[in-house]
Amino acid sequence: QVQLLESGGGLVQPGESLRLSCLVSGSTYGFYDMGWYRQSPGNERELVAEITYSGETTYAVFTEGRFTISRNNAKNTVDLQMNNLKPEDTAVYYCTVPLWSVWGQGIQVTVSS
Repeated sequence: QVQLLESGGGLVQPGESLRLSCLVSGSTYGFYDMGWYRQSPGNERELVAEITYSGETTYAVFTEGRFTISRNNAKNTVDLQMNNLKPEDTAVYYCTVPLWSVWGQGIQVTVSS
């Protein structure tokens, strides 16, 4: 059973930074992609960024170079560094391993002055 545990969310002011982390535990195997999605009230869950096992990355347009996804395969972790946060980045952020259709419980990020 694979489990994902997110950490690092919270309340910040516009222009500030946050770093989200996700730990993958359980029966992991193979070369799996990892990703971050987000969902705000009234909207569908959307891709933020994905990273392959070898480190190739994909970003949503709205990240605009502000976000960086990274992973540590030895530790089974994936991080999302978010800089210059905007109020519209407010959402619940989810970590996922698409190959296994596994999602974390989600972590709240609120950007407000």
